Amino acid sequence: MGLIRFLIIAICSLYIIRSLVRILLPMLFNSVINKTQQQARQQQNYQQPKPDGRVRVDYKPDAKSSVPDSEGEFVDYEEIK
Repeated sequence: MGLIRFLIIAICSLYIIRSLVRILLPMLFNSVINKTQQQARQQQNYQQPKPDGRVRVDYKPDAKSSVPDSEGEFVDYEEIK
């Protein structure tokens, strides 16, 4: 008699837990996804200031190479024996 009662209670408990998980788990996932999307939007707004239409040009001096053009291009290599 005790075994049958235990099995009935266990089966009912599992059915109730399974039903609650089917209802509550999607709500939890939607909440987490919405929070993550909101944080991503906030970070995107902070990181990308709106351009004001002005052009900025930084001065970069010409880089002069230490090897004259008459020397050609040098490629490092290792000799394999």
